[in-house]
Amino acid sequence: QVQLVESGGGLVQAEGSLRLSCEASGSISSINVMGWYRQAPGKQRDLVATITSGGSTSYADSVKGRFTISRDNHKNTVYLRMNSLKPEDTAVYYCKADGVTYYSRGQYYTGYYWGQGTQVTVSS
Repeated sequence: QVQLVESGGGLVQAEGSLRLSCEASGSISSINVMGWYRQAPGKQRDLVATITSGGSTSYADSVKGRFTISRDNHKNTVYLRMNSLKPEDTAVYYCKADGVTYYSRGQYYTGYYWGQGTQVTVSS
């Protein structure tokens, strides 16, 4: 099976920085798209940024110019560098891996997976 484990969340003051990491583990052959989503209390889960295996990125308008997504394909790890953090960035941040191809019991499977989430709190 495949598991995603996030790390790097925490409490930071406004204008501060944090770096989130998410490592996918298991008998993974490839991962098409990796991304970060966030969910604030009482709100829906929203896309923050995505990156393809080829390195193409996309960002939500609210984080453009402040957040940078990157990945290490050899380590099946995606990162989110967050600069100039604002109180409105406070949320649980979730990692997602789409188009995950993995090997199990003699066959290849493809699916998508979510991490457990990591809390980011920005104080004013």
